[in-house]
Amino acid sequence: MTNSNKNYWLMSLALLSFFLTWSFSFSIFPIWLSQFAGLNGENTGLIFSMNAIGALIIMPLYGLIQDKLGLKKHLLFIVAIMLIGSGPFFIFVYGPLLQSQFLLGAALGAIYFSITFSAGVGAVESYIERTSRYSGFEFGRARMWGSIGWAIATFMTGRLFNINPDINFWLASSCAIVFLIAISLIKPVDSKLLTDIDPMDSKVGYNDIIGLLYNKKFWSFTTYVMGVTCVYSVYDQQFPVYFASLFPTAAEGNEMFGYLNSLQVFLEASGMFIAPFIVNRVGAKNGLIIAGVIMSLRILGSGYAWDSLTISIMKLLHAAELPIMLIAIFKYIATTFDKRLSSTLYLVGFQFTTQVLASFLSVAVGMLYDSIGFPEAYKLLGIIVVVFVIISWFLLDNDKYPATQIDTQTSNTN
Repeated sequence: MTNSNKNYWLMSLALLSFFLTWSFSFSIFPIWLSQFAGLNGENTGLIFSMNAIGALIIMPLYGLIQDKLGLKKHLLFIVAIMLIGSGPFFIFVYGPLLQSQFLLGAALGAIYFSITFSAGVGAVESYIERTSRYSGFEFGRARMWGSIGWAIATFMTGRLFNINPDINFWLASSCAIVFLIAISLIKPVDSKLLTDIDPMDSKVGYNDIIGLLYNKKFWSFTTYVMGVTCVYSVYDQQFPVYFASLFPTAAEGNEMFGYLNSLQVFLEASGMFIAPFIVNRVGAKNGLIIAGVIMSLRILGSGYAWDSLTISIMKLLHAAELPIMLIAIFKYIATTFDKRLSSTLYLVGFQFTTQVLASFLSVAVGMLYDSIGFPEAYKLLGIIVVVFVIISWFLLDNDKYPATQIDTQTSNTN
């Protein structure tokens, strides 16, 4: 097996196990907060807000560190250790504190989850996207296994939650051990080439980062992120709670959400395989716009859904939106900005910006749910996304070259 093939399978295994861990911990997190911790919509919104604030502190550091590290894996090892400890943290620290000392528990959770998951996923995905360019395969082919991992876990989480929520958390820590083994075995390039490629790829200075603030293209990109992907992420935070409420009992809703979420993510995995072909065909900008249209349809459709069947259909739209959006974002960054800054742009321009706005919106939207109900709130959020999709159509840059050609040229140059 060639080094490229080994890397592909090891990176796929790393993403599979990372998303298994994440899904076992968070796929029914809002339901766990509501039914186990006994939190209302406002307190649940506060949890998400504090998690977002923690993430926005960590993400810029992760982006800068990973761009300086280039192809080195030091940051990923830190994430791996934190992932392994996530199960015991949920069971013995986070859950009890939320019930006895809510604010302390929420604060500690925000720090832990930011280092491990919210910022951790960006570090893992940006590292693997960078390494995939040197190894000669599409990032989407490896990221597909992340979706499969999430689907496998969500298929079981609802039923396991009804038996004992702690089972999910112990499985999360077990899968994290596999992640640690997989990243330990990855060799980004042949060792004789690493000394030539890695230092060149990691020469990122503070002036390069600060220069983004004066780049009009950067602000056009963040406008899309703030108005489209951020609002969508806030909408999705408490969606499982509304979904479960449309079933005769909460237990039935929990179990059905797990099954449907599993189906959605299996479809999403197929989308990850197909998305690179779509985005390469229509261009990164058009890919972002298409994803935005699907997001707005799902939010507005959720506002008009009247039973468990129609809300389930809205949930499945996520399987079409996420693959196109994720691949389009990486392609847009690769074709529009300096590739040396890919981790910073992904973690700051996309992930960080999303978390900044989410930290303000989560509580407000949570209060909106409590005051006017989920359907009316969804209609309002959907209209906001539609407006920003239209604005982004005029602001985002058109692709000048197919992203695959640029990636090839860069790899050959390096």
